[in-house]
Amino acid sequence: MGTWTPQHKPHYGREVEIRTTLQELLLYLIFLVNLCILSFGMVNPHMYYLNKVMSSLFLDTSVGGDERTNFKSIRSITDFWKFMEGPLLEGLYWDSWYNSEKLYDLKNSSRIYYENILLGVPRVRQLKVRNNTCKVYSSFQSLMSECYDRYTSGNEDLSEFGLKQDTEWTYSAPRTNSPWHWGFVGVYQNGGYMFTLSKLKSETKTKFINLRLNSWITRGTRVIFIDFSLYNANVNLFCIIRLVAEFPATGGILTSWQFYSVKLLRYVSYYDYFIASCEITFCIFLIVFTTQEIKNISEFKYAYFKSIWNWLELLLLALCFVAVFLNSYCIIQVFLLLGKLLKNTEEYSDFYFLAYWHIYYNNIIAITIFFAWIKIFKFISFNKTMSQLSSTLSRCIKDIVGFAIMFFIIFFAYAQLGFLVFGSQVDDFSTFHNSIFAQFRIVLGDFNFAGIQQANRILGPIYFITFIFFVFFVLLNMFLAIINDTYSEVKADYSIGRRPDFELGKMIKESYHNVLEKLNLRKPQKDEDKKNMKSGDLAEQARREGFDENEIQSAERMKKWKARLEKKYYSTEIQDDYQPVTQQEFRELFLYAVELEKELHYVSLKLNRVMRKVSALQY
Repeated sequence: MGTWTPQHKPHYGREVEIRTTLQELLLYLIFLVNLCILSFGMVNPHMYYLNKVMSSLFLDTSVGGDERTNFKSIRSITDFWKFMEGPLLEGLYWDSWYNSEKLYDLKNSSRIYYENILLGVPRVRQLKVRNNTCKVYSSFQSLMSECYDRYTSGNEDLSEFGLKQDTEWTYSAPRTNSPWHWGFVGVYQNGGYMFTLSKLKSETKTKFINLRLNSWITRGTRVIFIDFSLYNANVNLFCIIRLVAEFPATGGILTSWQFYSVKLLRYVSYYDYFIASCEITFCIFLIVFTTQEIKNISEFKYAYFKSIWNWLELLLLALCFVAVFLNSYCIIQVFLLLGKLLKNTEEYSDFYFLAYWHIYYNNIIAITIFFAWIKIFKFISFNKTMSQLSSTLSRCIKDIVGFAIMFFIIFFAYAQLGFLVFGSQVDDFSTFHNSIFAQFRIVLGDFNFAGIQQANRILGPIYFITFIFFVFFVLLNMFLAIINDTYSEVKADYSIGRRPDFELGKMIKESYHNVLEKLNLRKPQKDEDKKNMKSGDLAEQARREGFDENEIQSAERMKKWKARLEKKYYSTEIQDDYQPVTQQEFRELFLYAVELEKELHYVSLKLNRVMRKVSALQY
């Protein structure tokens, strides 16, 4: 990700530093463009449209007749069976055209919306808990003979029930390679009581009716999963769908869903092979940057870890290696499993496992490119404005940390107050972390005041008014005051001469002028001539004002010496770390200090002479 260089580099010339910085910036921009091509090559708008079409079909389609029951509005077991025998059944089986004519030869497969092939058959799976897994208070034991706790792996029911003759009535052990599911009220493992649907719509409907009549859903049921996968050859996308109905211990049903559109067949078109070449280029960049960072760590050792940019380099390298590992793992798993999943069309094809890791890979790439763009600030910081920004943040970081401690003490106190007072009535405060995010929304102005006022007519307005006063008007304005004061100090420092050693814009402008001069498109003009002309004008002006020749020559010599030492030692940042000084450098600095002492002594004599003349005039 670039070569790290210390901020004090006495042995490097300015030209070498400029050239190194520009080369590093150009190389990093090539890497960033390559990473952007990789990132946007993995996604396309068809993923969103495929998810939208499938969600509207299976989530928003209502039960026929006068009822308006869809998957999102399911609240009871009766509603659930109506959905299974209605919208789900109609959505999975598209065997004829809209005029009831046969569409085409289905070849032992089902089509959804005529364009999406149903891979294998859908699977329905439920997890249950045992009876007497919770403790009933003694006064109510005579009223309740059964007690079913929330779902945990320890409370899970593994025994046969109901008809005890098919897989839906007997427990199946979980598969080791499939991830667990994180729902609203629990984390659910694999396995359970499961069955697959038939290729024929009539057989599937008979199966649903038989399960409903024989009470497949019991009081011990805690979750039901409906899993199936589609493939659209038009856009080369797989859509893995999971519909989840949770049965919490409180009663009722909570529904959720997952629609994953992923590109499992990676290399089909010419553009896909171009993306493959970008992946190879990415790996080459990764090897080069890793080698550079290892070399820098071995060279600078502990000093390497004092820069925040070096920590960002290490973070980017770690994310890149994780992305390469996940991508390789996904490609290998698709190569090993895709043929097996497509071979038997009468069984359930578990594409959820492949989609799950592809989504993780996409998330890692998204985080990587985010930090890759953040690193651009390292090069922009050579600009005067960005240097002021970085100096402001680095100088006020201690004040911000102290303020953050005070801010979050008050913020979490209000979050706990809101959770305890309004948690049972208002959805935004139903959990502690929901309360935290609800308070951030209050700061941004997105909040339902009527909800907390209705939950508690006394504490609701008091909570809201005091929170707005202390957090919004007091604490946030304190934060802005810290930033403003520090920025004013930094601007004052820059106004008296503290500025970057070189600015990126000036570097590019100078390089552009040099190119024009070499092409004879611009008349060359030496910097030394400009300085001599400027110095000559100042000397002539000094002579006109009455200064003698010795004073003028001494001032010019002092100015040249000062410019040479400032060019050598001046830096954009105040260094806290120790930098060794050679004997020659110490001698030059000592002579510089002696000359300054002489000049101050000379100025002091001049001031005393003037004061004596002024005193004589007064008398």
